[in-house]
Amino acid sequence: MPATVDPTVLAALSDEPLDWRYKGLPACWWGRTPAEVVADGVDPFDDGAVGPLCVLDESALAHNLATMAAWCRERGVELAPHGKTHMSPQLLARQFAAGATAVTLATISQVRAFRACGVDRIVLANELVDEAGLRWLATELDANPEFHLVCWVDSVRGVELATAALAAAGARRRMDVCVEVGVPGGRTGCRDAAEVDAVARAAAASRRLRLIGVAGYEAATGHDVTAEARGLVRGYLAEVRSAVERLEPLFETDEVLVTAGGSTYFDLVADELTGWSGAVPVRTVLRSGCYLTHDDGLYARTSPLAALRPALTVWAQVVSRPTADLALVTMGRRDVSFDQGLPVPYGVTGRVTALHDQHAYLRVEPDDRDRVEVGSWLRFGVSHPCTVFDKWQMIPVLDDRRRVVDLVRTFF
Repeated sequence: MPATVDPTVLAALSDEPLDWRYKGLPACWWGRTPAEVVADGVDPFDDGAVGPLCVLDESALAHNLATMAAWCRERGVELAPHGKTHMSPQLLARQFAAGATAVTLATISQVRAFRACGVDRIVLANELVDEAGLRWLATELDANPEFHLVCWVDSVRGVELATAALAAAGARRRMDVCVEVGVPGGRTGCRDAAEVDAVARAAAASRRLRLIGVAGYEAATGHDVTAEARGLVRGYLAEVRSAVERLEPLFETDEVLVTAGGSTYFDLVADELTGWSGAVPVRTVLRSGCYLTHDDGLYARTSPLAALRPALTVWAQVVSRPTADLALVTMGRRDVSFDQGLPVPYGVTGRVTALHDQHAYLRVEPDDRDRVEVGSWLRFGVSHPCTVFDKWQMIPVLDDRRRVVDLVRTFF
């Protein structure tokens, strides 16, 4: 059965009245439901949107969904997109409809959020050693046989903690795990083959865990796309492949899961972690998340899929022109990402030089001075969509005529 989001959840979101909680939206929408706003096909700026306002572009979203789905089909890999990017059941439903087979999440709280939306195929791309989280998960798995979750292990101690917590909870189902292969100098994950093997043996010996595969994250040390950096990534992925082949006798399923692939090197993952010839079939699952909206910064520079289009932008007004070469714009750190680069203005040649909490400093070039006047609305592209989504609880999706076709709710 295809992965889905509970349609009653989506319907409830569409029927929940809007109010003052959702910044930027027109006040005349308060008391109306998203379904009613969408049915009217309104322009949020004509209706009185106030800056800043984050919006999604419908044509770019649809294009990116179709483009990534086709790319995965051509390369024989599955996609479990990272839901932490948007934390939106509506957007996840579209990713499932385009062929995604599960959702990737990073924390047990994110798992609980999407379980509340009826999602039953989850990749928890992290170690889980929290006793309360494991107790909740054991109850959820036992009560819902259709619910499937896999998480990582990277230490014998972690295996012991998970085993003890699940035993104390009286778990009837075993929890599926992948041993995680780490990058030297990177984040989580076993740092050498001996440690990988020891953790895998411990997981396979546990009566509360089921070892089903190998996981990795090839961008744990950065997003460098030089030939040298990509060569290092290939070397790391060769270690992941070696672990899959070496551990084959320990896996406890008829099909092995191998998973990696953020939003920068997923082409290398498809190259290096497909074409298996062992006795046990291997599923290769990518976990890219930022492909959905792409961006005008980090992923514009590093994504291997050049056909993707930026779909997430923020509109803001010029509020001050204290000097000829400076404009202050009503958009700041509370509204837009800055961890992987500053916003990129559309339609003008100047650049954003700094952000405060609620202001952006825009350098104004001589040719742009007539277009950057106090009161002017400007549109900005973003770098790193993950840290834009988490600043907005409700985001209008606009068509090519700037009419609302959806209102997307996020749950961070």
